[in-house]
Amino acid sequence: MFTKILIANRGEIACRVIATAKKMGIATVAVYSEADKEARHVQMADEAVHIGPAPSRESYLVADKIIAAAKETGAQAIHPGYGFLAENEAFAKRVEEEGMVFIGPKHAAIAAMGDKIASKKLALQAQVNTIPGYNDPIESADHAVEIAKGIGYPVMIKASAGGGGKGLRVAFNDKEAAEGFESCRNEARNSFGDDRVFIEKFVEQPRHIEIQVLGDAHGNMVYLNERECSIQRRHQKVIEEAPSPFISDATRKAMGEQAVALAKAVKYQNAGTVEFVVGKDQDFYFLEMNTRLQVEHPVTECITGLDLVEWQLRVAAGEKLAFTQDQVQRNGWAFECRINAEDPFRNFLPSTGRLVRFSPPEQTMWQANTQDLYGVRVDTGVQDGGEISMFYDPMIAKLIVHGKDRNDAIAKTREALNGFVIRGVQSNIPFHAALLAHPKFISGDFNTGFIPEHYAQGFKAEDVAHDDPWFLYALAARLHMWYRNRAQGLQGQFWEGQKRLPRREFTVCGLGQEGNNTYINVSLGEVELGKPTTVVVHAPEGKRSYSMLVQHMLGNARITGTVDDKPFTVQMERGVGKNPLVTRVIHNGAQLEAIVMNPRTAELHKLMPYKAPPDLSKFVLSPMPGLLVQVAVQPGQKVQAGERVAVIEAMKMENVLFATRDAVVSKVLASSGESLAVDQAIVEFE
Repeated sequence: MFTKILIANRGEIACRVIATAKKMGIATVAVYSEADKEARHVQMADEAVHIGPAPSRESYLVADKIIAAAKETGAQAIHPGYGFLAENEAFAKRVEEEGMVFIGPKHAAIAAMGDKIASKKLALQAQVNTIPGYNDPIESADHAVEIAKGIGYPVMIKASAGGGGKGLRVAFNDKEAAEGFESCRNEARNSFGDDRVFIEKFVEQPRHIEIQVLGDAHGNMVYLNERECSIQRRHQKVIEEAPSPFISDATRKAMGEQAVALAKAVKYQNAGTVEFVVGKDQDFYFLEMNTRLQVEHPVTECITGLDLVEWQLRVAAGEKLAFTQDQVQRNGWAFECRINAEDPFRNFLPSTGRLVRFSPPEQTMWQANTQDLYGVRVDTGVQDGGEISMFYDPMIAKLIVHGKDRNDAIAKTREALNGFVIRGVQSNIPFHAALLAHPKFISGDFNTGFIPEHYAQGFKAEDVAHDDPWFLYALAARLHMWYRNRAQGLQGQFWEGQKRLPRREFTVCGLGQEGNNTYINVSLGEVELGKPTTVVVHAPEGKRSYSMLVQHMLGNARITGTVDDKPFTVQMERGVGKNPLVTRVIHNGAQLEAIVMNPRTAELHKLMPYKAPPDLSKFVLSPMPGLLVQVAVQPGQKVQAGERVAVIEAMKMENVLFATRDAVVSKVLASSGESLAVDQAIVEFE
């Protein structure tokens, strides 16, 4: 076994590999860019080597720097993680030539299966079901349109070296095919250094199901069941689960055997994933093979009880698999939620900046430990005070939950999301809460079009409405009373002889858009330490009474308690939007922003006029921090609604800004190559 390895990656996957290496007594070397010098993976490793500036093309993608760091520190092997150089054939070959071990497949297998065009041809030869398409590189946008017409719309345009949703577009007509080809090629060139693009038929209403395979150098190969990855947005996975709620045992076996056959055809070693698209009748077709560890590997670890990183290391060191196919377990049900730094209420725009507070839910499962199951695990590369950088992908953490069955796992995941505190940047936690509560998701009736179908107009607050909104009003009043009583008690303002007692009658003003507020009177009963308090909400449809016990510590954003003897976990923020009077209460993804006041103050508050924000419709504003790649217009130019105005690159994704109306360009206020701040003006119209 190795005594020292280098992890050629960053973030949560670097931390994940380090955890297993420590368990096995293997020393670790981290590499880091200028942006990551204080990162968690750097602090966890035994050694760390600086490899360059923040942009990945000058640090994590530079093979020479990685190799030099490994040699300098005496590392015997290199684990690539996923992304960056993980599926780079030349890098794997170079590691081998330098006398070190690449912890992954041999470079020949990466060449054969990492290239989507070559792997599809090999799959055909291995008699694996494949999707109709054009499997050679496409030369131009016109060529792409011609091919798409021949296959028949809709088609999927994919970068040969792509992954993680980058370099991928679906086109339903000639215009989308031409534009999708250009965007795919640009993203692929920037992210992978390979701009080859191919086209295949897009199977409508498909499910995305993948098979985890694991092979050693002695010819042994097994499949570790499947993962359901159909909940996707813009072809990037949002929620993964294992097993799939859709396929039968017969289909699972057939897919697994085809995945093994394909892997054996290229003498595959180490961990890999064969991805399939599955139709409504459980007919399945090969998509691609990922020649690396997957982001969603923890759900497989939960149901099989195997540490996949440990087996990556053991296989790379020449050990045989210690189990056979009939010994692979499938216990319980597991979910993984990708917690990303993005604002779901602003079309999922990236959100960068300082993590003012990062407090995951209590963990009962841990990386590198597959013995403690049926609980909660959080894989992350960040910590309190860390920075979410514009230079890398937006993932903050992965929430992994293991339950005894699917319904148990869903319930545990929802409760864990309630206790996941992230402040300083926006996150997609409300979106996860909405998905997990959706009736069709709960029933397992979904496909890869689930999010576009149910959130076609974007994600809005009403999409995550609380099943009992008056509970939020009751809780806001109860927490306000707790803070008020504490403050007045510290000031000596409670005198039993004078009978100056705490106020128990409040009006909760729920703040709505454009001044459309909701005023609800709330009455509270006697407050005794350790005993429930009766909270009565005078709702429009009648009184609602709650027996509420709150367990709260000063300054803790996560609050637990019981309501009518049922446990709950909520989050609370005070001083929202720089207004010290506003309290935000968050539960099950829904949130209430409110001001709690006495009834007379509420009457006066109703008379306050609404102040509308300034009209910015004449400007195209940057919706996120990022690099301005292109300004597609110039002063005096007439543009039509839907016409491209600018392109911004952020978190490794290309984002196109379009005109929302017909207009004439008055001024161009930013230049290509400029780093933009959020809401910075790019173009002004007349």
